[in-house]
Amino acid sequence: MNDKSHVSLEQHVCLVCGAAFDTGAILLDKRLRASMERHTRTGWGLCAEHQKLFDDGFVALVECDPQRSGARDAGHMKPEQAYRTGRLAHLRRTVFAKVFNVPVADKQPCVFVEPGVIERLQLMTAPATS
Repeated sequence: MNDKSHVSLEQHVCLVCGAAFDTGAILLDKRLRASMERHTRTGWGLCAEHQKLFDDGFVALVECDPQRSGARDAGHMKPEQAYRTGRLAHLRRTVFAKVFNVPVADKQPCVFVEPGVIERLQLMTAPATS
C-alpha cells in the first residue's frame, strides 16, 4: 500500500533539542501527485518549550561532539552538521555576554558548544562545600 499523498503536514526541527514539531501548516502538491509523506520537514525552528525560553530572554547552549559533527564553515557549525550529545543549558542573554565576553545576536536562539563547557558552567554556579 502506498502511503504517499498530495497533502502533507509541515514540520520543523527544533534547533535546540532536535525534535520534530508540527507548524500547523498543510503542504499541497500543486500537480496533485502522490509525492509526499504524511509529515514533511521543511526547516528549522524552536519547539514550544524552547521558544518560550527564547522569548523569556535565554540563549540555549547545545553541547555537540566535534569529532562526530560535520565540517565547519569559517568556525560556524550548521544545525544539520551538529551531532548533539543531549546536554543543554540555558543562560540569560546578559549573563551569556558576561561569561563568554562575546555578544550574541538578539535573534540567535542557541549556540553550539564543545563538550565540557556546560560542566564548567555548572561548577561555577555550584555552592561551595566546606
